[in-house]
Amino acid sequence: MESVPKYGDGSIAEKKTVHFGRMNAPTACSIVKGPCGDEMEFYLSVGEGRIERASFYTEGCTSTMVCGEMTAILTEGRTVEEAMGISPAKVLNELGGLEKEYRHCCILSVSALLRAIADYLLKP
Repeated sequence: MESVPKYGDGSIAEKKTVHFGRMNAPTACSIVKGPCGDEMEFYLSVGEGRIERASFYTEGCTSTMVCGEMTAILTEGRTVEEAMGISPAKVLNELGGLEKEYRHCCILSVSALLRAIADYLLKP
């Protein structure tokens, strides 16, 4: 897997998110509202059990944005089963940390991912 940009060093926060935006005709999608009121939509394009493309949409804070971006980065190219193993702790670690009051954003992004995976798995 390629090198993942870090949040703690400012690199991911300074870059425009590549995975931000709604997806036309996704294989699966979800929307989740976090405890802070931020909402995240998560979209997946799945082919032969592998996540070919992931994107997210939110109008939330910067921490929500970087968590959505990191979750999408970690998701693309994995099988659905592998993506089910992505945890909020993994996102937090890959970001290089977040301030305590923003760590729930990792939970929001992974919850949105897992709901999108459930949407995919429950399709006939």
